[in-house]
Parts: sequence; C-alpha cells; structure tokens
Amino acid sequence: MTSGASKQSASSAVGKGRAPMNPYAVLALAIAAPGAGHVAIGQPYRGLGFAFFALLLAILSWHTTTPDHTFIGRSAFGLFVWAMSIPDAYKLARIREAAWRRAA
Repeated sequence: MTSGASKQSASSAVGKGRAPMNPYAVLALAIAAPGAGHVAIGQPYRGLGFAFFALLLAILSWHTTTPDHTFIGRSAFGLFVWAMSIPDAYKLARIREAAWRRAA
C-alpha cells in the first residue's frame, strides 16, 4: 500500500506524470525575481508571498535608513527575503524532480 500511495502522491505533486521543470531553470528564475521560481514550479501563493514580503521589507528598510547608506544597505531586509527564496525554490524543484524520477 505504501509504494502505491507514494507513487500516486509523487505523480500528483508533479502533475499527472508530466516532467517537472529543470531545477537549474527554477534556480535562474528565482535569482531573476523574488518568487518567480516558486510560481514556475506551481506554488504561486508561496512565490507571491515571497515577492510581497521582499518588497514590503525593502520599503521598510529603505525608510528606516539614511540616504548615506548604499542601495544594498537601504534595501537589506528585502534582499534578505529574496536571498532566502532562492534556495527554497531550488530545493522544492529538486524534490519534485526526484519524486518524478522515482515514480517513473
């Protein structure tokens, strides 16, 4: 029973036997824009959450710092959230690919 249930959950997580997106392509999308990698692998709410909080925290840190700081210093909180979304999207893409390969 467990092998059938795991195969069913793996194929439903990927999408009816369709090959998942290449994890390196997901990584490139996640580097390009916050949340884009999550949207590409089929988790749009998670991706939009990362994008929203990256923007919100970038604005917050922008307004709490002085103009003497660099751009990176002024938007550090948002960049931190963006940086945390990159390995998260890549990890989820790798898990989906491994589950798809195991189910095939």
